Parts: sequence; structure tokens; C-alpha cells
Amino acid sequence: MKILLVYPKIPKTYWSFHYALKFILKKASFPPLGLLTVASMLPAEWDKKLVDMNVSTLNDKDILWADYVFISAMIVQKESVKNVVNRCKALGVRTVAGGPLFTYEYDGFEDVDHILLNESELIMPDFLHDLKNGAAKHLYSSEGWADLTKTPLPLWSLIDIKKYAAMSIQSTRGCPFDCEFCNITSLYGHTPRTKTAAQLLNELDSLYEVGWRGAVFFVDDNFIGNKKKLKEEILPELIQWMINKKYPFSFLTEASINLSDDDELM
Repeated sequence: MKILLVYPKIPKTYWSFHYALKFILKKASFPPLGLLTVASMLPAEWDKKLVDMNVSTLNDKDILWADYVFISAMIVQKESVKNVVNRCKALGVRTVAGGPLFTYEYDGFEDVDHILLNESELIMPDFLHDLKNGAAKHLYSSEGWADLTKTPLPLWSLIDIKKYAAMSIQSTRGCPFDCEFCNITSLYGHTPRTKTAAQLLNELDSLYEVGWRGAVFFVDDNFIGNKKKLKEEILPELIQWMINKKYPFSFLTEASINLSDDDELM
């Protein structure tokens, strides 16, 4: 099976950093972490390629190479998604889609052959089983939340890390708050779920081993959502890892303002 993973174009918005990237000679801010993780969930014997349309061009020959095109996107990428789906349909290549855009607006993408709602860890086994047996459905959904301790390492070999300003990893999903401007809790819940410290360090090791040196963005919805685990398990291990490796990375993340109420955490 040949699988092409496509990350659609991000328009010129704040998060694209379109103009700023030119000063540091990079093509995009961050790699498509979701697709790289999904790639690791697919059978190892399948051939996989990834086209991030923010760093390279999606050609018809790329689409025609594939048996299936996997697409992941956020809402801001909607117009680019429509273009990709239309191209795949015109070329007769079947599509599989997931991510926030499709989870919220799945009824607007009838031309997508298979739509996977919610978290891939829960959905992918059923989809792959049905696909193998020639019985894949149009729509897949799930109940509950994924166990992040079972999330595989991203398949970094699918991208050219030199084209990005920073790498991304995820240690938690979910946020204990319910801010009116944010949709995170509807996607990932109120109870922060975390990876283990060993799992997190393994991901950092994988980035180190592929040669990355520089910024690493913890894409967590709220990095301090589970303060107790962060202080007692994660940060001590992370600090020691950085010392042992002689500080190869600089970290950035998103955290709620109650960080300032916790002197120990600060």
C-alpha cells in the first residue's frame, strides 16, 4: 500500500509567520506533528511519503503515486483542503481525512472518501481493520479519550527538518479550564492526559538522533494543566536530560496564567 500524507497550505495569518520566516531562511514554523504521528500508526510495511504544502509543492505525480491520500488540517487551512480533495477526486485517488477541521465540519466534506473524527489512537485500528477487509466506511467516530501512553513516536524521516524553524512534540492533551474563546476542551476534554516522563524523553532522543538542534515547541493545550505530575515527574527528568545532553534544545510552550501563582513551578 502506498500512502501520501498531505498537510495543506496555511494562509498568510499570524500563525503562518509568512514574512518573518524569510529572515531566518526557513519554509515553515513547525512540522505537521499530527500527520507524522499518524504515519507511525500505519503498518510499517506500507510505503509512505509526506508533502507539507507549506514547504514544498504538491504535484499530480505525488497524488497519482498513492493508493490513498491522508489529509490532516485545522480550520484555517479549509480552502487549501478543498483544493487538495478536488485534485485527488479528479485524479481518481481515494482520500482519508482527520484533524480539527474535519472533526468539526465533517458534513461539509462529502467528497472525502473516509473521515476519521476525534483522536487517531482510538479510530485508526478500526479503520485499518475495515480497510484491510475492503469494508472501510465513510465516517468513523469514537467515545472517550485516548491513552497518550500508547501514542507512537512521530516518523521524523518523512520530513526535511532543515526547512522548519522549530520542531514540535506533545506531552499532554486537554485543559482544566473552559475559556469561552477556546475550543480545546471540546476536542480533548477538561482532564489533562499526559505521556510518561520516559516516553517524553524518548521523543526528545528521537529528535536529537535525527540531528535537530534548536527550538522545540511543546504543542500542549496547556503545558501546566497537570501541575502535580509536571513538577514531580516530568520537569525533573527533563532538566536532567538537558544537562546530560548539554542543552541541545530551547523550549517554548503555552501555559495558563495561573503559572504565576506557583513559585515552585516558575
